[in-house]
Amino acid sequence: MFNPDKNLVIMAGGSSSRMKHSLADSNLNKDLIQKALKVHKALITLGKKKLPLLYYLLQNALQAGYQNIYLIVGENDTHFNQWHNSLSKDDPLRKLFFFWVYQKIPSGYTKPLGTADALCQALMQYPLLQKQSFTVCNGDNLYDVKSFRKLLASRTVPHAMMGYDRGGLRFDQQRIAKFALIKTDAENYLTGIIEKPTLTEMDEYADKRGILRVSMNIFSFFGNEIFPYLKHCPLHPERQEKELPTAVRNCLADHPKSIRMFPIKKHLPDLTQAEDIKEFDD
Repeated sequence: MFNPDKNLVIMAGGSSSRMKHSLADSNLNKDLIQKALKVHKALITLGKKKLPLLYYLLQNALQAGYQNIYLIVGENDTHFNQWHNSLSKDDPLRKLFFFWVYQKIPSGYTKPLGTADALCQALMQYPLLQKQSFTVCNGDNLYDVKSFRKLLASRTVPHAMMGYDRGGLRFDQQRIAKFALIKTDAENYLTGIIEKPTLTEMDEYADKRGILRVSMNIFSFFGNEIFPYLKHCPLHPERQEKELPTAVRNCLADHPKSIRMFPIKKHLPDLTQAEDIKEFDD
């Protein structure tokens, strides 16, 4: 049996470019737009409580049982640390232990090199993670407590992930095409994963019942097995990023039936563009 450690790695090192571009054409409050342009999208204040998505995400992680939070941010970012320092002494999130991972941009590049690179840098900056297990997720999605608990529970294989039924996600086809699709066998072991599929590839990934399973970038890995595939993940020839699905696919090629998919059918709030902010207000 594999008993996962209570580590959560949150990827928030991206440039939020799609969010910032869409803010210019949105009809949101001007004050909110100005604030949103200055910070990572995970720190944009939302809803009646005016708390950032990151706060709600960490709230769910704490409730699920996580203790150690590894937050991947941009190499020159100061906003996340400022936000953390602003938490009151009696805030429940103070029960969590925070570790900062700064995703460095290699010489010759102008932006971070993607999700596999982000996670690789986390494991290199904190080598203990190479010997332990951890859950990894996006910083701009609000994953529920049940999903977090599922990935923290004991299991018979080293790795696991949540697989979202496309029918439960309130996204149009264009948005779905920006995520990764997955294939599984009859026992729900992962057999394939593809990032940003074409329409033809989307049809090929439907199961016998016509269900498309979407990866929303929430996995549980054992560090010693996944690390080599992160470290040696190739750059995508067009997007010039090291993508986590590529590392997962290469791991699968060497270790079949090592990743268990837990099916889920529900919407996952996603903060990619300006119009998504309204969903949290509702």
